[in-house]
Amino acid sequence: MALTLYVDTARWRAHHKHVQEQFPGLVPVCKGNGYGFGHERLAEEATRLGSDVLAVGTTYEAARIKDWFGGDLLVLTPYRRGEEPVPLPDRVIRSVSSIDGVYGLVGARVVIEVMSSMKRHGISEQDLAQLHAAIENVRLEGFAIHLPLDRTDGSDAVEEVIGWMDRLRAARLPLHTMFVSHLKAEELARLQQQFPQTRFRARIGTRLWLGDHDATEYRGAVLDVTRVAKGDRFGYRQQKAASDGFLVVVAGGTSHGVGLEAPKALHGVMPRAKGVARAGLATVNRNLSPFVWGGKQRWFAEPPHMQVSILFVPTDAPEPKVGDELVAHLRHTTTQFDRIMDR
Repeated sequence: MALTLYVDTARWRAHHKHVQEQFPGLVPVCKGNGYGFGHERLAEEATRLGSDVLAVGTTYEAARIKDWFGGDLLVLTPYRRGEEPVPLPDRVIRSVSSIDGVYGLVGARVVIEVMSSMKRHGISEQDLAQLHAAIENVRLEGFAIHLPLDRTDGSDAVEEVIGWMDRLRAARLPLHTMFVSHLKAEELARLQQQFPQTRFRARIGTRLWLGDHDATEYRGAVLDVTRVAKGDRFGYRQQKAASDGFLVVVAGGTSHGVGLEAPKALHGVMPRAKGVARAGLATVNRNLSPFVWGGKQRWFAEPPHMQVSILFVPTDAPEPKVGDELVAHLRHTTTQFDRIMDR
């Protein structure tokens, strides 16, 4: 009995091909937990796509993935002097976001990140004058810009990239390759048309692996079902059942990522109101689970355990049976499955 990730493989791969056609020179991203699929599986899918470069988050991920992917590996986390050395093959390309970082990677293959409106990391316009000397002792693979997802000020992503292209060109720096993130296909095409001598390569993770929501589905298997009456005590904390129903033990607990939720940026009155309502219910131990049964998301009977969750299903819903599977609305990037099943 397991928490299973089911994949409609043909549909999933058709989506990959569609994204690849929209973004010529696509660089797939495989970082974190492999977007819920695992590093090994995504390395296999990147190979199937014919990708020559696979982007990873850290040097530690590169060390693990190098045996599963035969092309170049681009580490997205910028190099910092003093970081723990990790043995890596020459086909690993390091991102750099400072002049000092470039000088610290003599002989290495590097991609230099420029500071975008994200203001996360990157070299500044003032750094450009020093770059000529710095890049003499590295193998420059190109520049990169990481753009924000939302532009609440109405600014244009393409214009932001053009601004940096003009600065780099004015500084007489090589512009053979520019790695970009969070651009639309038509925006990438505009840039390629305006700068035909530069190869633009989109680094894409979420849109590639998770863009077709209906191609994947998590399901947790029912392990036990116990009928309870109103007032019966149950669980670790011996709470009382609020009404007659069933306690349903389902595969999927905190070790799988069930019950974990990344903070969200809320926009508008309604999402904020819903957030307040959820917080209010949580103060009286009412927490909605990600598991669906009888067409509804069901409440946790108590906080999820390490490998299972206990749900409360009222008597007006169908009685679950051991071996049934409940659809689970889980975030791929925070979920660890027991098994993956292609279908």
